[in-house]
Amino acid sequence: MVPSFCGNKPVFLQETGLLRLRRKCTLLFAGRRSWIDRMKEPHIPVALEGYPFIAFSAFVTMIFAVLGYDSIAFSAMLLTGFVLYFFRDPSRIVPAAEDALVSPADGKVILVEKIFDDRFVNEQVYKVSIFMNVFNVHVNRTPYPGTVQAINYSPGRFYSANTEQGALENEYCAMTMATEAGLRFAVVQVAGLIARRIVCWAVQGDALARGQRFGLIRFGSRVDLYLPIKTQLEIAVGQKVKAGETVLGYLS
Repeated sequence: MVPSFCGNKPVFLQETGLLRLRRKCTLLFAGRRSWIDRMKEPHIPVALEGYPFIAFSAFVTMIFAVLGYDSIAFSAMLLTGFVLYFFRDPSRIVPAAEDALVSPADGKVILVEKIFDDRFVNEQVYKVSIFMNVFNVHVNRTPYPGTVQAINYSPGRFYSANTEQGALENEYCAMTMATEAGLRFAVVQVAGLIARRIVCWAVQGDALARGQRFGLIRFGSRVDLYLPIKTQLEIAVGQKVKAGETVLGYLS
């Protein structure tokens, strides 16, 4: 019986085949919408730049499998899995503190020093360097909210990114930003021995939020931060950090 209403009084009608069909279709459609909504959720997010590499590796794996080269196909499948793992882009919980300065990259802190920077902000700064190996997430995030003042790309060599020679001579892309209070800092993506492609999505004039994705570097690299001298740093050499999540210090 299906309840209907006449005025305020319920009237029960005999459930016909058409009504039963309509109820089943409604439940099926609701279930389908729920499934579609779940599919839209980024369960295993992957950076878009990785799609061509993943597709190519998967295609090669399929060709070897079809031709019967099982051992080669298995190796190619492992390579495809690694490429998929490399380009992962997990969500991060960005700290809520307004003055928090978060890490721009996953990896290990290899340098913290006070220097005079004459390349990007032209003032006394703290330089913090983070080295990313091939097993780290390589999507880079904005360390502090601000406006992009300049994007400077410079071609160069491809020495190991964790060396001083690599920091000075390797290809890099520098993003200089200004905070709402007028403080300036720079985030520099440095290519490495294996990394041959720096990607920066930001352009001059962009207003970026703390923890917002702004680029990536393919296959092993380094990110250098040039921070105002008034920054209160809370990290040390050797510490492991996560982009958009680990607090490096505070800037007010």
